[in-house]
Amino acid sequence: MYAMLIAIAALWGAAAGLLVPRAAYRFSVEPEDAWRDTCPAGHPFSGVARGWLGSTRCSACAGGAGVRPAPQTKAATGPVPAAEPAGPGESGRGESAGTAGGPVETGARYAPAVLAPVVTTLGCAALAAATGLRPELVVWLLLAPVAVLLATIDRRVHRLPDQLTLPLAGAAAALLGGAALLPEHGGSWPSALLGGLALGGFYFLLFLVNPNGMGFGDVKLALSLGVALGWYGWAVVFAGGFAGFVLGAVYGFGLMVLRRAGRKTGIPFGPFMIAGALLGILFGAVSA
Repeated sequence: MYAMLIAIAALWGAAAGLLVPRAAYRFSVEPEDAWRDTCPAGHPFSGVARGWLGSTRCSACAGGAGVRPAPQTKAATGPVPAAEPAGPGESGRGESAGTAGGPVETGARYAPAVLAPVVTTLGCAALAAATGLRPELVVWLLLAPVAVLLATIDRRVHRLPDQLTLPLAGAAAALLGGAALLPEHGGSWPSALLGGLALGGFYFLLFLVNPNGMGFGDVKLALSLGVALGWYGWAVVFAGGFAGFVLGAVYGFGLMVLRRAGRKTGIPFGPFMIAGALLGILFGAVSA
């Protein structure tokens, strides 16, 4: 039964993770823009949920529609970034920016399509292994793909969209409130709410002290992470929050050692906050 639970969670993570790359591509725009409405060749997104759900293949491009001019309306599509280096196991974005306002040539995909599903699958499997059959597992499995989506967006454009961070905080509080009504849950809903206020307040204080070093998107993300961590108590809030800072510091130090960054180089902190929160939740779930 235990092995089957982990397998089901992994399958859920794989299925949900396949939907992350398209949404991440659409949200990876400048702060003044909401999201992209077209692929790099200018074809409007279509399909399930007004084009938000789907693969990273443009059906119009795959159908041989050819090269289209790059869209000129920034508000509708956002800037078309230069191609990102493919990570391990990823195909490249399949796009060439060309000259400003010139044509954009598309390949098979417009965004990496492997890393996010793999991370989501492993994360969901680990959460199932640590949490077991307790009702909060459903909450973790629902929140995990959104967390991976936020980490992906922040890694690409150093941005955590309000359209995701604020609903995530509300969803975490509401879903854990429902889990608290079910038998054999392993946490406390009042503690979760207080954890969200505490971690969010701490990040807000850091933002006031150094606005250039801490983005307000991180503050809003801290609300939802604090709720999740607070479910298992104050020790888990501290452990998960501290782990995020440690992971970020190690990454920043590694970049400086490799001379790829300086002391004032900005790094996306959201992925480390989320990774630290995951470690904290796993610790809390095992200890509960």
